[in-house]
Amino acid sequence: MIYYRPLVQQGHVRPDGACVLAGGPLWFTHVEALSRTEPARVLAACDIPPAALDRLSAARASIAGLDMGQPQIMGILNVTPDSFSDGGRHNAPEAAIKAALGMIGQGAGMIDIGGESTRPGAALVPDSEEVARTVPVIAGLRRQTDVPLSIDTRKAAVARAAIEAGAGLINDVSGFTYDPALAPLAAQSGLPVCVMHAQGDPATMQQAPQYDNVLLDVYDFLETQVTALERAGIARDQVVVDPGIGFGKTTVHNLVLLHNISLFHGLGCAILLGASRKRFIGEVGNAPPADARAPGSIAVGLAALGQGVQILRVHDVAETAQAIRLWQAVWDEGNDA
Repeated sequence: MIYYRPLVQQGHVRPDGACVLAGGPLWFTHVEALSRTEPARVLAACDIPPAALDRLSAARASIAGLDMGQPQIMGILNVTPDSFSDGGRHNAPEAAIKAALGMIGQGAGMIDIGGESTRPGAALVPDSEEVARTVPVIAGLRRQTDVPLSIDTRKAAVARAAIEAGAGLINDVSGFTYDPALAPLAAQSGLPVCVMHAQGDPATMQQAPQYDNVLLDVYDFLETQVTALERAGIARDQVVVDPGIGFGKTTVHNLVLLHNISLFHGLGCAILLGASRKRFIGEVGNAPPADARAPGSIAVGLAALGQGVQILRVHDVAETAQAIRLWQAVWDEGNDA
């Protein structure tokens, strides 16, 4: 099998034959052709199979009402006592709702609400407890804002209760492999979903993760799961893919995925990056405390936006929104001068 990674470029001035990337403002003229058995090579975009080029170029449908033709921020709201960065800060529904409304005011287009920590070594949370943590927050927010709310869960029972309370997207860190009832529920609900790659579960995932080829292994997993979701009745254009930075990956694995993240446009889906405050940022950036990793998180996020990633899932919403505004201004106004 040949995989095609678009070599993404920016700027209003484009050569003849440039191909739009995922219907957005970025473009490409060449791709890197990757294989498990042959050396990588660079090809003109016009020379790759039409179906592959169409997946890379076609505009992405809106997700939960959000335009995928421009960067979107998903604010992280962990209503848990033990999440790696902010566990315990938003345990009470009132505090969680206040924090979410603050993130919306700072520029978050969506809030992702999770009631089970997925930090390395985290234990399973019973369904009833996860529901008790998340549903009051979702219901309370739904009464105060129309901003889309995502339920971060791998369990059908939790997702069902969240949907009834007003959730508009299902974000499963297990990539719809944990609970076989979740995909049918998602299809029945008609909601968009996010499918993430993880090697192992949170309790074991960082115990010496290994891959034959981390980039292609993650791509193949996501392609398999997106196809399975289609068969369950979910349209491909309503599936968001997430390569799962930090979930069963070493620092080197994470960096390889980030360097090559434009490959995942070949799935024909919007791409979400959840790298905020992850351990590798602390390692590379010399920032051991998780809450000191905003600069590194923003740097990684902007690099991903430069490869056409549509959604950044972040803790530091105000700082990220400011960085995106400046990133866009440099390219938009700078090209108009």
